[in-house]
Order: sequence, then C-alpha cells, then structure tokens
Amino acid sequence: MKTYINKIAIIGLTLVLTMSLTNCKAVNNANNKQKGAVIGATGGAILGAIIGNNVGKGGNGELGAVIGGVVGGGAGIIIGNKMDKQAQEIENEIPGATVERVDDGIVVTFDENSGVYFATDKSNINDASQATLNKLANIFAEYPDTNILVVGHTDSVGNEDYNMNLSKSRAYSVTNYLVNKGLSSSRFNTNWFGESQPKYDNNNADGRAKNRRVNVAIVPNQTMIDNAQQQAVNN
Repeated sequence: MKTYINKIAIIGLTLVLTMSLTNCKAVNNANNKQKGAVIGATGGAILGAIIGNNVGKGGNGELGAVIGGVVGGGAGIIIGNKMDKQAQEIENEIPGATVERVDDGIVVTFDENSGVYFATDKSNINDASQATLNKLANIFAEYPDTNILVVGHTDSVGNEDYNMNLSKSRAYSVTNYLVNKGLSSSRFNTNWFGESQPKYDNNNADGRAKNRRVNVAIVPNQTMIDNAQQQAVNN
C-alpha cells in the first residue's frame, strides 16, 4: 500500500552540524561525535540522506518515527563516538558502498555498482551481494545496541506500481538475509518507495543506476541512549 510521508518530519527539521577532523570519510562528510552538543533536533537529515529532497508517496509508514531524535549533551558525544567507530568499520570492510555519518546515525547506500546487486526485475540476493551483506552482518553483530532501517528504491523505468512492489521485494530480501545471519528481527524496520524518491536524474543511464539503490540506516536504540546518558552523568 502507498502512503504519504509526513512533510513535517522531513521539511520542518534542520540541524546545526559540526564536523570533526578524523580519517573517516564517512565522518568528514557529515556529522561527528561533537554534534552531540546539538540539543533538541530530530532525524531530519537522515531522512534526507535516504530519500533525498523529495516528499512523496510510498513505503509502509513514516520514517521519522523509526529514526527518532538526536541526543544532546555528553550522552550525544558518547553515542557519536560509537557511531563514528562503526561507520569507519563499514567503510573499511565495504569500500564500494557510500557511508555517511548523519545525525546520531549512519546511512549506507548500495547502488548497482557498490556491493548489493540485483539483476533486472529480480530481488534475490546473489553471490556477490551475499559477500557484502555477510561483512555488514558481522559489523552489526559487534554493535547490538543499534536499530537498522532498510529502504528500497528503483528508477522510473516501467510501471509505477510494479516498481513499488519490486523495491519492496528487494528491501525485504536484504532485511531477511541479515536476519537469517543471526541478527534479531526486532532491530529491523523495512520500507520501500519504488520510483517516487529519486536522488538522481532518471533521464540518463548513470542517474537511473544510482536510483536503483538500497539504503541501510543504523541508529542507536534505547539501550545505547540510556547507557550513554548514565555514563555522562557518572563522568
């Protein structure tokens, strides 16, 4: 079923981002542990990294409720440090993927040239994609206090309803594969948008290839947040 994304959750939220000097490109191009001092913001920047600047229809629910808010103060610094480390590991292990540190989270983007491949009109996880997802699953297992959002997209070629279903099938293929590697299903939320949320120009082959993508967003769960807040109080 197609639903509408809450525009307020995407448009009305703006962050003041502070960048740190580290060796991790994923951290350099967005947020870092110092951004924990930013108080009261929510996950609008992660939404933008996943779906671009377009507000439209698709998916199975509002992403803002899944992603949650940014933790401020000392707890935010602690969380940011942990997420920086995880982003660096993903970047080292999966060099073809685009890894971004955004808000309190990490956004990993796989297009058809970067590690998770789908044949035309197919949604099964092939051998090459399995190798990438195995590495990702191992990193997720190291950081159990995170939740994971998987989002599927297509280009604009073909029927809109067909593309919506295809993006759903591909997103669930990724989620199910990771869960079958031993990760808790309670950590995952799966969403899909078909062709409705392009980040690139569908009028050329390169743009269409980049729009045929799967995003994986990693965010701290309540356990990480509670532990960070307690640690900040004790320090």
